[in-house]
Amino acid sequence: MATGTMEVLLVNAKGLGDTDFIGQGSNPSWNEKFSFRAEYPGSGDNFKLILKILDKDTFSADDFIGQATIYVEDLLALGAENGAAELHTRKYSVISADQTYRGEIQVGVTFTIKGEAKNDGGKFGGWRESNF
Repeated sequence: MATGTMEVLLVNAKGLGDTDFIGQGSNPSWNEKFSFRAEYPGSGDNFKLILKILDKDTFSADDFIGQATIYVEDLLALGAENGAAELHTRKYSVISADQTYRGEIQVGVTFTIKGEAKNDGGKFGGWRESNF
């Protein structure tokens, strides 16, 4: 099993539409990275990243705008094989709760394997520590 870090770069979104009468958040820009621990193959077979987009309300609950799904199984498999892999920044469709197109979000994803622990002179035992 390969364990590493999946890094998600949220760049921006366009055409989301305003969910509130006086809202102005239809084209947000984030340019932020988020890191997660990831394993391949994991304990399940659900290899997708789901980004749920909500607006920001001050005096009421945030409204669900939509979600984008990014399938990452190939990314994880390639990263496990080569030590690292990348899905270059690209646009993904945002789909609302009623399954209609709601705009797009621009995202990039990378997966990097953690460095292997090195055996530095027999700390883990071996033939030198045996009783023979």
